[in-house]
Amino acid sequence: MLQVTCAIIEHANKVLICQRSASMKLPLKWEFPGGKIEAGESKEDCLFREIKEELNIDIAIAGALTMVEHYYPGFSIRLYPFVCRLTAGELKPAEHAQAIWVDVMELPKYDWAEADLPIVSEYCLRRLFK
Repeated sequence: MLQVTCAIIEHANKVLICQRSASMKLPLKWEFPGGKIEAGESKEDCLFREIKEELNIDIAIAGALTMVEHYYPGFSIRLYPFVCRLTAGELKPAEHAQAIWVDVMELPKYDWAEADLPIVSEYCLRRLFK
């Protein structure tokens, strides 16, 4: 099972979402950015590294959401989501087809990777009752 982190990055009342490239697994699906945890790496360090590598930005972690296990045909992941805020850098996607800032209430309208769907629901509910 792949161990993966993802960041729900907040900035100026928007959330950053990324569209997977056509050459990736789950092509053109939307996801929260992040990546695989390397051996000996903490979840937090993984998230900082992946966000810097993939998007050229720095983040601060505000808190964690509920871990998600998802079984895709051919592979499975354990996804650790973190709510974060943008602290520095200029957004420059290196791997994704696109990265955009959207309103929280717009999140359910996108074609998400299945593992991200419970995260979208939990995050939207938390924001609704904040």
